[in-house]
Amino acid sequence: MKAGSVEPDFTLDLHGHGLDAAYTRLMSGLAQARAMEARTILLVTGKSRPVDPADRGTRRGAIRAKVLDWLAASSHSSAISAIRRAHRRHGGEGALYIILRRPR
Repeated sequence: MKAGSVEPDFTLDLHGHGLDAAYTRLMSGLAQARAMEARTILLVTGKSRPVDPADRGTRRGAIRAKVLDWLAASSHSSAISAIRRAHRRHGGEGALYIILRRPR
């Protein structure tokens, strides 16, 4: 993963969405990726920027600031093995890899 040689099985692009739309897309995308038995998801969020916790999506970086909390509190959290920053060729600081556990 560090070398960027692994190709993601599934890509979710949340960049440019409002918080509510991004959350809905993230949850439905994770369900779809799990149904497809994907192992590596590329999650494009945009770069992180300081965001007031009460911000409702009017500032840049709001999705990236909330995505880890969304994942931890989701019904998909037990299926997530790891979350890593994406390689530069996959978006670098503006993206994450979500590694899913193998289905049982």
